[in-house]
Amino acid sequence: MDLLNSEQAVIAILANIFFIGISFYALQALMVDRIIKKNHVFQAQLLFILTSITIGSSVANFFLNLTAWSDQLQFLFN
Repeated sequence: MDLLNSEQAVIAILANIFFIGISFYALQALMVDRIIKKNHVFQAQLLFILTSITIGSSVANFFLNLTAWSDQLQFLFN
């Protein structure tokens, strides 16, 4: 049982890292130069990172929940 939990933990970590990276990449398409105040580069980068973490974690949780729910569907038909 511990091996199953370990595998789930590794998959969850990898999914979060993957989707955080994807969201960071996707956010690069936004032109925020007009919104961010001048000389606030660090705050803009921090905002990008925190937004990427928020979006990426939400998407990862969605996919992890979806896979867990799909695994539980077998019990509906037994």
